[in-house]
Amino acid sequence: MGFFSFLGDAGKKLLGKGDDAEAIKNEIESSFEELPVQGLVVEVNGDTVALGGVANDQATKEKAILIAGNVEGISQVNADQLVTLQQISEENVATAEEAVFEPVFYTIKKGDTLWGIATDFYKDGSKYPLIVEANLEVIKDADLIYPGQAIRIPELVV
Repeated sequence: MGFFSFLGDAGKKLLGKGDDAEAIKNEIESSFEELPVQGLVVEVNGDTVALGGVANDQATKEKAILIAGNVEGISQVNADQLVTLQQISEENVATAEEAVFEPVFYTIKKGDTLWGIATDFYKDGSKYPLIVEANLEVIKDADLIYPGQAIRIPELVV
């Protein structure tokens, strides 16, 4: 995982109200019931956010990237220093390198529906709840998605 691109002119308005890095860090931490990333470090440099720390799992890592990227004024998220417990576990080093699923991010366009997005990615629109569940920090209401919003498309496990 490296750099992820987002639309800089869309998203939650958090920047320019004080410490931008602290605002994004608070947004990530407050979006989860328990602390999602141990030792979370957030650095903002222009329109780029760098994230560091140890996420509980791959899904948490991806959600943290999405939360940071869905901030107005941010167009890139660097997640090179954000790892998961699985990635650093000595027992799983070899298998983690083989089994790491590369996340799929999708930027919502005007006219998109979750049903349509699920149809495009899964060939079955009725699977849209999987997308909602994977993006609860971004999608608060399945009937309200917005152009420019970036979401995560979870791997379909069959």
